[in-house]
Amino acid sequence: MKSTIFLFAACSLTTSVVGHATFQQLWVNGVDQKSTCARLPGSNSPVTSVASNDIRCNAKSSAAQSVCSVAAGDTVTVEMHQQPNDRKCDAEALGGNHFGPVMVYMSKVGDAKTADGSSSWFKIYENGYDPATKIWGNDLLNKNCGKQDVKIPSNIAPGDYLLRAETIALHSASSEGGAQFYMTCYQLTVTGGGSANPTGVSFPGAYKASDPGIKINIYTDLKSYTIPGPSVYGS
Repeated sequence: MKSTIFLFAACSLTTSVVGHATFQQLWVNGVDQKSTCARLPGSNSPVTSVASNDIRCNAKSSAAQSVCSVAAGDTVTVEMHQQPNDRKCDAEALGGNHFGPVMVYMSKVGDAKTADGSSSWFKIYENGYDPATKIWGNDLLNKNCGKQDVKIPSNIAPGDYLLRAETIALHSASSEGGAQFYMTCYQLTVTGGGSANPTGVSFPGAYKASDPGIKINIYTDLKSYTIPGPSVYGS
């Protein structure tokens, strides 16, 4: 594994690490909302403890400027890049062979601006590993300039939600504590829809360090991969 290289941005006190990344932007039905409703973390470094409250929305995540409005059934697109405000497509979204799955969760909350992520989360999207093609979920992020489309369930109740986009880098996950979790929470208000309030899981609690999709040697001939967390809602 190549040595980690530290870059110090002239306009920021935050240390950015090559190969690390952050979900930064959101699109709603193809319209760019930029980072207006994203709770951006303090750096692009990963969370490594599944028992920490940081596993909810990342470490030192700052309040978003606003809440993005989406209708139930809309398609949102989460966007990841290595460096803050760098949306160029000539670099991988998550570099350094940081292979792993991509998941997206939602949590219904009273107020998206102040919710702390301790509420129940249900999964609305996942993409793990295809043994036939040897393609990981975040390989597709890299091929699509950091973007992943996700459909908001059409039958969920209207109201405020947090949307949690996550990828797990498994390149050093052969021992407990080696997996790297990258996530960002977005503040949403969902309109329309129905009355469904899906049951979910809690963070921390949803993952264990010993889960087969978290503690794993990906440099073997994988025949299958078990994506961490609950099943996708409605599947």
